[in-house]
Amino acid sequence: MNVDMISYLKNKKILVTGGAGSIGSALVKKLAELGVRKIRVLDNNENSLVTLKRIVGNVNIYLGDIRDIESIRDAITDVDIVLHAAALKHVPLSEYFPMEYVKTNVIGTQNLVKLSIESDVEKFILISTDKAVNPVNVMGATKLLAEKLVIVANLMRRGRRTKLSCVRFGNVLYTHGSVLDIFLRQIRKGGPITVTDPNMTRFVMSVTKAVELILKATYLAEGGEIFILKMDAVRIIDLAKAFIEVIAPLYGYNPTDITIKIIGRRPGEKFHEELMTELESQRAIELEDMFVIYPELPGVGYKEIKNPVNRRYTSKDAKLLGIDTIKKLIREFFEFYELIHVPVEFKAK
Repeated sequence: MNVDMISYLKNKKILVTGGAGSIGSALVKKLAELGVRKIRVLDNNENSLVTLKRIVGNVNIYLGDIRDIESIRDAITDVDIVLHAAALKHVPLSEYFPMEYVKTNVIGTQNLVKLSIESDVEKFILISTDKAVNPVNVMGATKLLAEKLVIVANLMRRGRRTKLSCVRFGNVLYTHGSVLDIFLRQIRKGGPITVTDPNMTRFVMSVTKAVELILKATYLAEGGEIFILKMDAVRIIDLAKAFIEVIAPLYGYNPTDITIKIIGRRPGEKFHEELMTELESQRAIELEDMFVIYPELPGVGYKEIKNPVNRRYTSKDAKLLGIDTIKKLIREFFEFYELIHVPVEFKAK
């Protein structure tokens, strides 16, 4: 992070919604590390809020649900930036409870957008997902609609100062309920590890990298953009193999003792993920570590694109990480989060 970006953030009062969750709490910890002027955390999980307060210390916690606009009004009043990480995110579950995902991901987002504009917030950043691109599941569809709500609100703000933008990325390694979370529980029991399909690919990123790029997008945002963070991709079968090799010995198992069971695609899952469609790429520019999509509709934030990207961005076409690189990533994030007891000699190289 450059000096200008740090200086910009340090002088702000920032609200993180879903701030007791995986990405939200990592954002809160980074903001506290930077010495941000004031940090507010909004979440509906009281136990996680109290734990976060105990760990981070200098944050103001708000218990509320973004579905209920009145319960979140105080949290959003008199802040400069809203980082909106609150969401329901589990794809298979969304297929059975679609209205619950609509209430949180769509109505909840609209509540926050409305209050942000009313409260004269400087910037509003929605944290979105690759599932929103050409969605085939309920979760992705609700996140796509959330993106649309944010972009249209920016286009129609008519003189209000609130700049609204989105950040979109794929799977963040070791967030709650992620594939590695599942793998870990399965290894603890001695296996097998379950893989949906050996040819399935996914974008992956560390929590640390995701947080850094979210904050960079926040600094750069002028309103109306969708920032797409560049990510590595993996075959799920390679991720499983690397995970077994690294983690199995920590629980007293020989990696050859842990088998892999193919269970088939789950409801709502794609074989390959997308971060940007070909159509979106016609309104996108490329930066060193991200793509930026500008609005297609005329209004605030619209601009002419001289040299658009003009290519889609999918995990099928992206460079796939090899087993050794994946093993290094696994070591890094286990050390970072101290999720399991790691012997002294077990260090990332």
